[in-house]
Amino acid sequence: MSCKTSPLLASARRLRDAVDDLTFAPPVTHVYNPLRYAWRAHEIYLRRYGNTSKRVLFLGMNPGPFGMAQTGVPFGQIAAVRDWLGIETQIDRPPREHPKRLVTGFDCHRSEVSGERLWGLFAKRFGTAENFFRDHFVANYCPLAFLEESGRNRTPDKLPPHERAALFTRCDTHLREIIRILKPQWLIGVGEFALQRAREIVGAPASAGPRLGRILHPSPACPASNNNWPGAVTAQLRQLGVWN
Repeated sequence: MSCKTSPLLASARRLRDAVDDLTFAPPVTHVYNPLRYAWRAHEIYLRRYGNTSKRVLFLGMNPGPFGMAQTGVPFGQIAAVRDWLGIETQIDRPPREHPKRLVTGFDCHRSEVSGERLWGLFAKRFGTAENFFRDHFVANYCPLAFLEESGRNRTPDKLPPHERAALFTRCDTHLREIIRILKPQWLIGVGEFALQRAREIVGAPASAGPRLGRILHPSPACPASNNNWPGAVTAQLRQLGVWN
């Protein structure tokens, strides 16, 4: 095992266990922790692609119901994880499943549009996953997916303040550890929420920490993302100086 992979795996295990102790009140009725039931896939992801220092760390918010909640990989759209990242393994089930959001793993027939767009951009630019991960890595700030009674996804920023505080304390600790292990020069928030959390961790610009930036979130719920998202994000990363 790589000397860099071991602490990353250990950190992910600590986060997995720490958030399992949390409770959430309605309107949240179901909480999925893919670091628990989809650990096999997440471990493969960390071992294969998180084994060196990275120049750029992309930070997402939390698992989507048809992405990481199914595959255990951030922005884990099925086809991208299976065909481009080369990861396919058994996915177990959460202890309490929402009847409208069943975890079927790599048999899921729904596509996570955010992941389709994000990994699609990286695949087009870098060709192979190995080329991309030589200098880049993708992580989520929060490992949990929150569902309401209707099956609607509830994002971490919409949780009550006391629930957010307990969750964010654990997620902040993990993000600090990721930064320490991977030593990125750039930390890029995928959307405004991730950038805000990164600012809380990194603080004021300093030579010791990564430089911060933000790209447009690939979710179709963001109207601006539905008009040439790859072109807009490529331009943002070039303007920041992350990509040539």
